[in-house]
Amino acid sequence: MDSTINRKSRVHPVDEKLALWPTFVMGLQHVLVMYSACIIVPLILGAALDLPKDKLSLIINADLFAAGLATLVQCFGNRFFGIRLPIMMGVTFTAVAPMIAIGVNPDLGITGIFGAIIASGLIGIACAPLMGKLLRFFPPVVTGSVLLVIGLSLMKVGIEWAAGGEPRLPDGSPNPDFGKPIYLAISFFQLALILLINRYAKGLIANTSILIAMICGFICATALGDVSLKGLDEAAWFGMIKPFSFGLPTFDTWAIVSMSLVMLVTMVESTGMFLALGKMVDQEIDEKRLVRGLRSDGLGTLLGGIFNAFPYTSFSQNIGLVAISGVTSRYVAASGAFILILLGCFPKMAFIIASLPLYALGAAAMVMFGTVALMGVQILSNVNFSHHRSNILIVSSSVGIGLIPTIAPHFFQHMPAWSKMITDSGIILCVITAVLLNALLNSNSHHSPQATK
Repeated sequence: MDSTINRKSRVHPVDEKLALWPTFVMGLQHVLVMYSACIIVPLILGAALDLPKDKLSLIINADLFAAGLATLVQCFGNRFFGIRLPIMMGVTFTAVAPMIAIGVNPDLGITGIFGAIIASGLIGIACAPLMGKLLRFFPPVVTGSVLLVIGLSLMKVGIEWAAGGEPRLPDGSPNPDFGKPIYLAISFFQLALILLINRYAKGLIANTSILIAMICGFICATALGDVSLKGLDEAAWFGMIKPFSFGLPTFDTWAIVSMSLVMLVTMVESTGMFLALGKMVDQEIDEKRLVRGLRSDGLGTLLGGIFNAFPYTSFSQNIGLVAISGVTSRYVAASGAFILILLGCFPKMAFIIASLPLYALGAAAMVMFGTVALMGVQILSNVNFSHHRSNILIVSSSVGIGLIPTIAPHFFQHMPAWSKMITDSGIILCVITAVLLNALLNSNSHHSPQATK
């Protein structure tokens, strides 16, 4: 265990309270890791709905604020809410297409989006106990496969970031800056820095290797002139996030149904990540704890709708950061939550962090996502493949199907539009495949001691 953890303490590392400065620095590291992914959804939605700059700024800051609140609920919680693990909550990408479809409807608009989000959050809270009953369908052969697919799927994102972003521009033409040698050089420099720090440094320095690499990347990007602070003067110093800033929410039946499906998909995805994180930090995730975590997904979504934001789920890149840093304290994640809330209330600070170019994040992302995949391999190493050869079929099939959206994005292009929230998510495809095959092939053995080594 990391040197910052008191070995003599009887407190579990997840509940360990570290010194103030390390807690803040490692919380900031969590924020920087998730920041780009956290703000991309409001940017996409704002462009699709042609929101003016002041409204776009509002939903970006509201998103950060609500993500911080949702994270605090998960980290601390009570007897009804909060899984009490080092989790950072961020807006789910599964909601993008349904939100745009609702928002472009002239009878609904953005208030229709927030109404559907509020309703789906309430439905998520109500359905959490039902989802908790499905815990027995997630043995190690399932959770290991899901975690492996999460890591491998996200590696594509990290690789593209290291090369400068998307290989194609929004109009479909090739991105001329993608793969520029200077971007690759900075990414490999950051990767080498992360490896050297973890090899030779100790304590706080080793735990924040990702943060140090990103700061160095920011300095390099500034020297290249790729950090633009244009518009910083227009950003306000302080702005409180007020509920229903766009007006009272509009509740439409079909909009609520579509967003509730998003909530269901998010809860399935969260179940896999909660169980995987529990293995990672050596904490048992029983049914009651899982239900508290899933209820918090619903509560976070409810808060998102109230504060002009979005549905929320646990961010897998931050789970990867927990693995690579070795710091499992939920108080570190909570400090990241407070930083998110402050960023939401101080637009100038958020603006500066948003100026970090993607190639300054790529190396860190590759390391973290690779670590997530490795955790899946570690879980699968405890699965008995010799005496239960059906496990080979479960893992190979679920991983193969789970990687379809990453390897062949147009594989399901002729499927109905409503199915995209499932077919576009490798995690969901993997969960469904692994759970069904495990139930079919291991119906008499997945509870047996022989199912694992």
